[in-house]
Amino acid sequence: MTPSIANPPALLRQLLDAAIAAAQPAQQLARHLPPLPPTIAAGEGRVLVLGAGKASAAMAAALEQAWPQAPLGGLVATRYGHAAPCRRIEIVQAAHPVPDAAGQAAAQRMLALAHSAGAQDLVVCLFSGGGSALLPLALPGLTLADKQALSQALLRSGASIQEMNCVRRHLSAIKGGRLALACAPAPVLNLLISDVPGDEPADIASGPSVPDASSCAQALDILQRYHIAVPEAARQLLQSGAGESIAPGDARLPAITTRLIATPQQALQAAAAAARQAGLHAYILGDALEGQAAELARALAGMARYAQRHAPQPTLPWQRPCVLLSGGETTVTLAGNGGPAAAPRSGRGGRNAHFLLALALALRGAPGIHALAADTDGVDGSEAIAGACIGPDTLQRARQQGLSAQQALDGHDAHRFFEALGDAIVTGPTRTNVNDFRAILIL
Repeated sequence: MTPSIANPPALLRQLLDAAIAAAQPAQQLARHLPPLPPTIAAGEGRVLVLGAGKASAAMAAALEQAWPQAPLGGLVATRYGHAAPCRRIEIVQAAHPVPDAAGQAAAQRMLALAHSAGAQDLVVCLFSGGGSALLPLALPGLTLADKQALSQALLRSGASIQEMNCVRRHLSAIKGGRLALACAPAPVLNLLISDVPGDEPADIASGPSVPDASSCAQALDILQRYHIAVPEAARQLLQSGAGESIAPGDARLPAITTRLIATPQQALQAAAAAARQAGLHAYILGDALEGQAAELARALAGMARYAQRHAPQPTLPWQRPCVLLSGGETTVTLAGNGGPAAAPRSGRGGRNAHFLLALALALRGAPGIHALAADTDGVDGSEAIAGACIGPDTLQRARQQGLSAQQALDGHDAHRFFEALGDAIVTGPTRTNVNDFRAILIL
């Protein structure tokens, strides 16, 4: 069904659905597969599948369908509730975003499987966003509790996803190319779904199966910059250089081929096509917008109000009616990010809902402007709410219900705010992950 401008929330939701559909492994994976190696087709080797992430189980199912006769086997870890049925590849579930013992056990088993690969085998690695938390295998001297505390502190700190993953790579026994090294001499085929600004493979799930050019010194600098307390064992690993990851050009690495099967830009292009079908001008502002969620909201609110007041004009880049699309990953800094002793917060929110609440406040009920922000994996923050919608009447309806948008923003309680208004978006597990999706509709 073609979305209609007459129903802005439904139109925005259909744009989100188009973005998610374009990033489904079932739609994208098969066309990125090379021919099955002749030796394996002749029964002289096997295809060992290893992976982790919110989309990894769906990727494994798509691989089984694409190579029905291949001698597939292996292990993939995904977030609780994100599993997909597979017959030949084992699917295990673990915790995200704070890791648990199930993820640690999966990482140990995965590393052991990698060590079993021989030169006649092919290792196919399926990684997507969320894979880093799902494989919490620490270097010697660190415990799972250390990893959990550090993960919580990083999530509260306001660090970017690239910064968080840099730290993770240098304290992990499986990330930062260590899984790829364990696969040698078997060649490695990486099939990745990007959830990171810039689509850098080393940042997708913290790069278990690709080399990494960052250093322990950079990881230590990030921890110091955000005033994150770390266990003494972690500090020693970083200061001594014992946590260095596997650098590009390391002679011990096997042959590695890496293919991105879905990216944020693909999802935005699909949403733009759906918008144009509905009679809108569609403008992609970028697939890698980062920074504090509230600050980005204020900047995009300014653009939307400008287009609302002045378009259409021949000299302006935007014509109405239009939708401004963007992706990337914002951050939200929480107070008390110094370590495990920080007080728990009662607010319920995620970066997309936080962005949207700040956008509503910045727009101040501007007529004809509607917006949606959601995480394409269906989980904004740590609960099963993908995001929300706003319109010109959002703040007025909130006041009528005795809700303060500013208090909800300050208390990081955006999910509770939008649930009370009936404007929260729940998709369920989408089994893909191409990061945040934002759409601002200007009528």
